[in-house]
Formats: sequence, structure tokens, C-alpha cells
Amino acid sequence: MPINHIQRILLLSFLFCFLVANIGYSQKTISSDTALKRLNELTTLNRELNNEIDLYWSNYFQQLELIPFIEENYTYILSFYHHRGYNFRILGNSRESLRMYKAFFKFYNENELFLNQEEKNEYLRKRSFNYRGLAIAYEKLSLLDSANFEHQKNLKFTDTMTTIYKPAAINDYGMFLYGSMNNNDLALKNFKEAYTLTKKHFPEHFLLGSICDNMAAIIFEKGDIETAKRLYRDNFEFYKKTLNETYKVVDVYLLVKAGSKIVDIELMQGNLKQAALAYTELQNIFNTYAPLPNKKEATRLEFLKTKQRFLEATQKTDIAYATLKEVNRLSDSINQANTSKSKERIAVINDIILERSRNSFKIEKVQKETIIRSQQLKLWIISISSISILGFLTSLYWRRKQHIINAHNKQRIAELQNEKLNSEIESKQRDLSDFAINLTQSQEWAKELACKLNQLKTTKGRERKKLFDAFEQDVQNKITFDVDTKAFYQRLDKLSDAFYSELNSKFSDLSKTDKRLCSLIRLKIDSHEIATLQNITLSSLNTSRYRLRKKLNLSKDDNLDDFIQSL
Repeated sequence: MPINHIQRILLLSFLFCFLVANIGYSQKTISSDTALKRLNELTTLNRELNNEIDLYWSNYFQQLELIPFIEENYTYILSFYHHRGYNFRILGNSRESLRMYKAFFKFYNENELFLNQEEKNEYLRKRSFNYRGLAIAYEKLSLLDSANFEHQKNLKFTDTMTTIYKPAAINDYGMFLYGSMNNNDLALKNFKEAYTLTKKHFPEHFLLGSICDNMAAIIFEKGDIETAKRLYRDNFEFYKKTLNETYKVVDVYLLVKAGSKIVDIELMQGNLKQAALAYTELQNIFNTYAPLPNKKEATRLEFLKTKQRFLEATQKTDIAYATLKEVNRLSDSINQANTSKSKERIAVINDIILERSRNSFKIEKVQKETIIRSQQLKLWIISISSISILGFLTSLYWRRKQHIINAHNKQRIAELQNEKLNSEIESKQRDLSDFAINLTQSQEWAKELACKLNQLKTTKGRERKKLFDAFEQDVQNKITFDVDTKAFYQRLDKLSDAFYSELNSKFSDLSKTDKRLCSLIRLKIDSHEIATLQNITLSSLNTSRYRLRKKLNLSKDDNLDDFIQSL
């Protein structure tokens, strides 16, 4: 057979194999336009959903899967990550919010060269906003070092700007120092700097009222009552004439809140006449203006609390008591609604994530099996196409290929076993996390029980008998709390045995309590829940974390949580 004919046969054989190998790939991809169209449809559908939270989350995960297929539409993808990060922050899902904000900055840094100058200018605001979002997410997760780092990045990013973003970043950092770091002096310094900039360049911006309120709170705590009262009065007048930026009306909630502070301070100073004037003005405002749609209940609750305190101070005990009962009913109603929504949201997210994890595992398994079958098909095609020319090499080629397939099969079996073990470990960790949450709730209940005991001491007659019976029933229902605590730590120690061995090998001077704290951090339980589990205050927990950092030889720049997760 001529040489050129043999070459043509080999060429046709390899071309055929190449086409077969790429058929599956071509069927699995979708175009950028198709992905964008489907993404827009899902986004529109989510806007129209009311209480169908499970469908909302299902659509969200579908949107995430479509994002990698979109090409060259950089602003669309950035906007997607930006809005989803904000939405998750409002919904209270800090971890998912954190993931979206990180994806935003990663995508922006990778594709900034493809944005024009106008688009870059537009994303100055969104980048500052998202630095703030990252800091808040870390703060909600009690990762204070990371939160501080993001605030510092935002301050540096906005330092040379002449827009509202600069004082906003300074104010945000002050709130972090005040609320999470308990550094009132440094927080007040930041608030004053932000107030000066805003007052000078943006005197009618709503941020001015927020900064003023923050300064007043710290100054009040320092004991300078008159200065705090003046600031609250300034804020009260500011909110009277400044319209809400979204609804273009007076924000009655903030106005009532500022007025309530004035009434409280006058009552505290014993100025009943001035308190009555301030309360009357506040009552007229509450009866005249309609609150914003999303703040109706909160506005009413704020006013009723002030009303109850004023009536009690003016010796109108019967009306004050009736108002207090109304305050409690409204507060319980708001808390119950928020708790119910939060539990429903968490349950739906967990169910969807679990189901999608199962489906992903099945899909991955099928895809790997398909790859193996495809490789076998290629082997047969090449062998049959080449047997007339390369017959003497067929036996050798087959044995070698079969050896590769066997090795792949062994590797696949090992991978499946590892995946099964990892799945069991994740399941046990979830069980342990759920157990920890339940135990934390039991300890919170104990605190509530103490409040009920104080109420029982001050109650007489038949009402005392009813309260005592309810109190006794609560105690019986929670009698097993200590057993649960012991069981939790037994399960924690059992599941963390390998982790403890790793700690002992590297840090032999760690105590049992230190190792348990490491294990709780490793499970990503937040600081408030860890403090409750260990029956200590949050400040004591921070002290324990500081001592643990020293034993682990960590520097100031090292993040304790990230270090433990890396072990």
C-alpha cells in the first residue's frame, strides 16, 4: 500500500477521534447571549416574587451557574455581585453577602482594564459601598480583625475623594470602633471629623443626622448631658426639614427617635415642664406625619416607649401601665415576625444547598463515568482504524491503555471513598453546630427565667399563683440543661480528636479549654454563641482569644480564625 495512502488513513482516523471527543463538550456549553437572556428572566422573576422564598433562592443559585457563561459584559456581572451582596446583607445572611462582595472585587481587579473611564468613575461609589459591606459582614461574623482591615482599606480608598463617600467611610469606622471595639474616644474623634466634613460640604445630606446622633450617644455616655441634649435638639430640627432620599418625605422614625431622646434627658434632669413641652411636640408629630412604609411598627414602638416613660414620670401610673403592656405586645409581635422569617429563610437555604450538593455529586459522578466511557470509545476507534497498518502494535497499545484505565478506576474508587468520608465529617459537624445553637438558646432561656423570677417577686394574689405555676413548668422543661452541656462537649471532643492531636503535636502547652476554644472557632461558631456556651462574657472570651493568640505565636497581622481553619 502506498505511503501517502497510509498517511491519509491515519489522518482521517485521528480527525474522526477528535470530532467524537469534542461532541460532548459542544453539547454542554451555552452561548453568552443565551445565558444573559436567562439571567434577566430570573432577575425579573425574583422581583415579582412575594413570599415564595424557596423559589427565590432556587433562582439565585441558577443565576450563579449562568454567570461564568457571560462574556465581555463586565458591568452586568459587577452589578450582579454588588446587588446580591447588598441583598444578602439586608436578609441577614452575612456569609453569602461576604462571598458576593469578594467575588465583586476579584472580578473588578481582573477586568478593570476593560472598563472605560465613565464606568470606572461610576464604580468608585460602589467600591466604597462594598468595602463597607465586607466590613459589616466580617463584623456580623465576629471576625473583628478582618472587619477592621476592610474599614482601613475603605478609608485609604476614599481619602483623596471630595464626595460624600469620604465622611461616610470615616463615620462607618467610628461606628465599628464604638459598637464592636468599645473604643469610645477614638470613635468620637472619627465622628467629629466626619461631622465637620459633612457639615461643610454636604449640609443637607441625611448622613449629617446619623453622625450627629452617634456623637450625642457617646457624649451622653461620658456624662456631658447638656451637650448631648443640644445635639439631639439639632438633630430633631434637622429631621424636620430634611426629606428622606428614597421616599422624598420626612422620615418620621428618625424624627421621633431624636425627639424621644430629648424627652428622656429632660425627665432624667427632672425638668418635667420642659419634658411635657417636648412630649407634646413629639405627640403632634406622631399624629400628623405618616411613617415610612417600612418603619410603621418601629415608629409606633419608639413613640409608645417614650409615652410610657413620660406618663410614669408624671405619676399617671394606670395609663403608663396600659401603655407598657401595649409596648410589650408590639415588641413581641415585631420580634416574633423577625424570628419566624429568619428561621424560614435559614431552613429553605439549608434545604436547597443540601439538595444541590447531592445533585452536584450525582452529576460529577455521571460526568466522570462518561469520560471513562469516552476514553474507552476512543481506544476502540483508534485500534480498529489503525489495525490494518499497525497490527503488530495493537497488542502492546491495548495493554498499555488498559493499564491506564485500571489506574483511573483505582483512583476513582479512592476519590469516592474520600468523598464519602468528607460527607460524613461534614454531616457530623453540622449536627454539632445545630447542637451548639440549641444549647445556646437554652442558656438564653435561663436568663429570661431570671427575669420572670424578679417579676414573680413583685406580683401578688392569683396572678402570683399563675406566674409561679408557669415558672415551675419552665424549670421542669429545662432541668436537663447541664446534661446537654456535658453531652455537647463530649461530642465536640470526640469529633475533634484528630484536630486535638494536631494541636498537641504543634502546641504542647495548650490547655483543654484552649483546645476546645480552637475547635469551636474551627466550626465557625460566632463569638457571642461561644461566650454563651462557655458561660462567660464576651469580654472574657476576647481575653481568652488574646491568650490563645500568644500561645499560638501569632503576630498582630495574623488572623486567629483563618489560622485555625488552615490547620
